[in-house]
Amino acid sequence: MNKKANNNIEIRWHGRGGQGAKTAALLLADVAFKTGKYVQGFPEYGPERMGAPITAFNRISDGEIRVHSHIYRPDYVVVVDDSLLESVDVTAGLKKDGAIIVNTKMDASEVAKKLGGFEGNIVTIDAKRISMEALGKNYPNSPMLATAVAVSNVMDEDVFLDEMLNSYKHKFASKPEVIEGNMNALKMTLEEISRKVKAVA
Repeated sequence: MNKKANNNIEIRWHGRGGQGAKTAALLLADVAFKTGKYVQGFPEYGPERMGAPITAFNRISDGEIRVHSHIYRPDYVVVVDDSLLESVDVTAGLKKDGAIIVNTKMDASEVAKKLGGFEGNIVTIDAKRISMEALGKNYPNSPMLATAVAVSNVMDEDVFLDEMLNSYKHKFASKPEVIEGNMNALKMTLEEISRKVKAVA
């Protein structure tokens, strides 16, 4: 698995309306900003209907970001719904030394067959299973957010967990069970990704 230095990272998210891809991108920007980074987090606006393909973007840098366009050469791509692998060119522009992160039950070799010869790293995570275990509902954005942080090495994982806890406490002040469930989803994801890293090391 490839982990890049965190001086200038660009991430593109692919999902469907209602799955939380846009929310995850905005959360990542918010958390990275709190660690002192310069950030951008924005969606590509289109038909905002439930289930329609959507795209969101992150730029995270140690220095000022002067570019304000879409991201055409991402370091990382996050795919929140694996059905998009067959309908959207998710690897378009993705750097060969980057990685694609896919929410799926498939393993990396199965995903590779659907990506038309992509030669970079493929990281798979079953975000549905994790969110069902942690939250009792299919909310894939928390596991996908944690996977993006772990794979991109954009920030220290302990700092990430601390900042996410603060964010959840603010957002779900009256729902402690939601805070606990989301934190469990993040921790379970980070542990699983760590095991995968060790397995290929």
